[in-house]
Amino acid sequence: MTSRIPDKATVDGLEDRWNEAWEASGTYRFDESNTREQVYSIDTPPPTVSGSLHVGHVFSYTHTDVVARFQRMRGREVFYPMGWDDNGLPTERRVQNYYGVRCDPTLPYVEGYEPPHEGGEGKSIKAADQQPISRRNFVELCERLTAEDEKQFEALWRHLGLSVDWSRTYQTISPSSQAVAQQAFLRGLSRGECYQAEAPTLWDVTFRTAVAQAELEDRERPGAYHRLAFEPAADMEEATGSYESIWIETTRPELLPACVALVAHPDDERYQPLFGKHVRTPLFGVEVPVVAHHLANPEKGSGIAMICTFGDITDVTWWRELRLPTRPVIGWDGRMLAEAPSGLESADGIAAYGELAGLTVFSAQKRIVEMLQEAGVMDGDARAISHPVKFFEKGDKPLEIVTTRQWYIRNGGTDAALNAELVARGSELDFEPDFMRVRYENWVKGLTGDWLISRQRFFGVPIPVWYPVLADGSPDFDNPLVPSEDALPVDPSVDVPAGFSAEQRDVPGGFTGEKDIMDTWATSSLTPQIVCGWRDNPALFAATFPMDLRPQGQDIIRTWLFSSVVRAHQEHGTLPWKHAAISGWILDPDRKKMSKSKGNVVTPMGLLEQHGSDAVRYWAAAARLGTDAAFDEGQMKIGRRLAMKVLNASKFVLGATGISTAAGSSLEAGIAAADAVAAGSVTEPLDQAMLSALADVVDASTKALEGYDHTRALEVAETLFWTFCDDYLELVKARAYDGAAPGAAIDPYAPCSAGAASARTTLTLALGTFLRLFAPVLPFATEEVWSWYQPGSVHRAEWPVSEPLRSAAGSASQGAPLLAAAGEALSVLRKVKSEAKVSQRTPLTSVDLLVPAAKAGFVRAAKADLLAAGRVEAMQIVDTEAALEPNVDGLGSEDGSSDEIADPTVMRTENAVLAGA
Repeated sequence: MTSRIPDKATVDGLEDRWNEAWEASGTYRFDESNTREQVYSIDTPPPTVSGSLHVGHVFSYTHTDVVARFQRMRGREVFYPMGWDDNGLPTERRVQNYYGVRCDPTLPYVEGYEPPHEGGEGKSIKAADQQPISRRNFVELCERLTAEDEKQFEALWRHLGLSVDWSRTYQTISPSSQAVAQQAFLRGLSRGECYQAEAPTLWDVTFRTAVAQAELEDRERPGAYHRLAFEPAADMEEATGSYESIWIETTRPELLPACVALVAHPDDERYQPLFGKHVRTPLFGVEVPVVAHHLANPEKGSGIAMICTFGDITDVTWWRELRLPTRPVIGWDGRMLAEAPSGLESADGIAAYGELAGLTVFSAQKRIVEMLQEAGVMDGDARAISHPVKFFEKGDKPLEIVTTRQWYIRNGGTDAALNAELVARGSELDFEPDFMRVRYENWVKGLTGDWLISRQRFFGVPIPVWYPVLADGSPDFDNPLVPSEDALPVDPSVDVPAGFSAEQRDVPGGFTGEKDIMDTWATSSLTPQIVCGWRDNPALFAATFPMDLRPQGQDIIRTWLFSSVVRAHQEHGTLPWKHAAISGWILDPDRKKMSKSKGNVVTPMGLLEQHGSDAVRYWAAAARLGTDAAFDEGQMKIGRRLAMKVLNASKFVLGATGISTAAGSSLEAGIAAADAVAAGSVTEPLDQAMLSALADVVDASTKALEGYDHTRALEVAETLFWTFCDDYLELVKARAYDGAAPGAAIDPYAPCSAGAASARTTLTLALGTFLRLFAPVLPFATEEVWSWYQPGSVHRAEWPVSEPLRSAAGSASQGAPLLAAAGEALSVLRKVKSEAKVSQRTPLTSVDLLVPAAKAGFVRAAKADLLAAGRVEAMQIVDTEAALEPNVDGLGSEDGSSDEIADPTVMRTENAVLAGA
């Protein structure tokens, strides 16, 4: 095999060539025959397949890949699969916009259906004009589009150089993933961890689906306080003798017909006489009690508030703890219900409600304010405010609270003992960085309810239950029918439970299928079980679970991380992984978090093509875990320069050592030459210093990567590498070529001086070490160089260790200080020529090099190399502290001039004579 050392090295085109080679050779393929002790397993985040990846994905997934590559080089068999999070609202929304369709579950399936639009055309179709199709047709379109998106995602990940085992991809909606999610649900149901309840539910009126606590976000929105008068009822008038109105302030006047009580703090003396008495609601005349509760805020508004079913989470708490009635007025579509709520019985009240029936919440609020003003029961105009309003994180309208029947998983929100257990699990987990732990703990301790997992959507994992249909045609929700585990996955809307026939669907005495699907997190929370083969591959599961690492973003600690801990705790009594690596956010130039919703994201493929994948990876690796980083193309340019320097410096080293001469005949000859040169003796102080400094870097870099600090590892390696390139290579160039002209063909087996052999051995050892240190961050450039003169892949090579370098350096090595002093001296000699505006090739006939005493010994040790590198014919090294007697009074020279006194701690030259001067 002939070596492929190019005449001119370039980083361009390396991605395609090496991705093809890695795939063909199975460089990153996982070997299932390994034991758990040999395996390092990574629970890679499955990106949501809903359009395109952005630069934030590149940022965080690069961090993970650096870990994977490091662990592989450390001798671990790395289990590194990639998944796609297909199901959920983002996918449904994309399909609706892409094809111009919407799902109507009442419609029949159409064989061979083709949508009316595709791509950009579909996005221009208004929601009301989207073509309705059956659920099955809609799901097929979801599957079609996600399959295309996944191809694009995989192409980008490969181009970035993720060392994923691409034979082990998975989908959260695949039959195998569905079976895992359904099996976990059924086992949780049998243990009482999964349960069904009819209760107030956070509801998104646009998507018409329930929303879990973990999916909420507060958004600041304009609002207004309306001051309304409640009149005393008869019992209050009799008890207090008061006929004065009670004034409340509310931002939700449209919920007046849903009012079930007024509430004040039990210690509020203004309202203590009213507790237990009743008032009448304005417009509707319904008598409601005045009650006491500690959550009422005496400082807010008038200190007394409406309890409505339901305006917010606090209303739910009051309603539950005070055992109040329910008067729902808002439907699933976000409109006021057609029928007046219970308790509203007067003709005037029913007529007033009729003014609101069928209106949207916004229109109902506008109309009821007009009615209140007309009736004279509203005090003046509304007072404008700005306040936080709860939204579904992917929604566009404020959430409402409606009463629905839903499925839940116990997560410690209603069980103090379970809550404590989950907090304890968090304390067992190694968070990288550790300060992210508090986000987990605060979330768990702040839970107010269990995890709502059912969704009223279409593309997701079906909840695997049916219900008997009673004689009156109603479902018997208290006695669900469940499938056996070996029958999974099932779709209750299509499949039939054991003991029934299809003809018995939805008829008395028969069955009906559960229509809801699971929340996407109910499947994603099981990614360790899905990828590790919990259900169908016991050997793989034993070798990979619990996993070693969960890398993820900080914003989904409360969702993905916590929910995964809940499922593993319940099913296996353990954590799902040992470490959680939490990435920071990417910030735009205005220091704002990049996100699709804000429209400030950057798509990465153009960056990868422009700068090269190694360069973009360098930018990502320069940011520590948990730290936000600015999007900076300047950093990418530095990364490209580093990758190019790796190529060019390597070419020089291979030329100066003669390895490239041998490799010119065959790669095998190059490999043999490299082994022979590396086995030589290191005798020169400068070479020993180089290897000693490199040994320190190996130790520091290894320690950093073991602590998940890839930034520190890159920093120490890069710093010494530039010293190696800018100083050391220049200093030893002449000695390495042993009298031959630089660039001449060197025979690695020909006799040479001890100094040349020392330089060549050092260069060879240093090159092999630097390539391995950089391999996790710059996989393409390092693999390219490795292929020029080494067998196999650098990514399967052993991670460097310091002992061989220290052994080669010898015990007398003076290490980094000598290297630094020699480099400083070379810089001072270069400065002479730069200031004289002559070429660096111009010889110096003679020069006095003034060196601080602490560095003089180091410079003398490297004098021969300094003479050659600086093209100096004669050089005197002067100890400045011995040679100079500075004017201690600081007043200048004896003749009264103001010349500055030379600083004896700074290295400099005097009496420099340039050739031809």
